[in-house]
Amino acid sequence: MDLILWRHADAESGMPDDERRLTAKGIKQAERMAAWLKERLPKDAVILASPARRARETAQALTRKFEVTEEVGTGANSQAVLKVAAWPHGESTVVVVGHQPTLGQTAALLLTGKPQEWSIKKGAIWWLARRGRDTILRAVIAPDLL
Repeated sequence: MDLILWRHADAESGMPDDERRLTAKGIKQAERMAAWLKERLPKDAVILASPARRARETAQALTRKFEVTEEVGTGANSQAVLKVAAWPHGESTVVVVGHQPTLGQTAALLLTGKPQEWSIKKGAIWWLARRGRDTILRAVIAPDLL
């Protein structure tokens, strides 16, 4: 199983929080990362997005076929993210488009086995894979590197 944690791209400030849109910079970040992912994702990849507008707009850069779920929303926790993604026993590649601090906490938990506060840059992905009993970090890429 592969799990890709994708933090939403740069968003405008303001309230209500769930209605914040991507900035022009964020749109470019999402488009660059989506282009990179499209070349590498299997056709049957599952895309899960937070209900927050900025996460949905980030996911839309990749595909119009994604599932919106609170389990990866602004109030989510690592356990909810892993459960909805079916980690580690799922059969497909899952892309989770979500938020900090949840995505950083999820990456830390998977790679160290302990809850920690790790930061994922806006628009960046962390690609993890489960091979047997091992969790492997396949890639960490920020949009400014593409």
